[in-house]
Amino acid sequence: MVKVYDPFLDILPKKDFHGFNRDMVKYELDVFINDNIKLKNKKIIVVHGKGEGIIKDEVHLLLKNDKRVKNFYIDTFNTGCTIIELN
Repeated sequence: MVKVYDPFLDILPKKDFHGFNRDMVKYELDVFINDNIKLKNKKIIVVHGKGEGIIKDEVHLLLKNDKRVKNFYIDTFNTGCTIIELN
């Protein structure tokens, strides 16, 4: 099986949430978004893994209610990542 690779995702800022709990995700995601808004980055990536989807669900819940977030979606090539577009 050939893995499809998107080289453009390598240049985007990333935060990996493997091993985090929900409370840690809330704080770290807020800081990550704030830092990238200050740096004027329009797209960022959160790596939440595939697993049982607990961290992914928490990230998506937080993003859904965040006014700083324009849009977010699961990466087409890696379902363990969410791509976030900032306002």
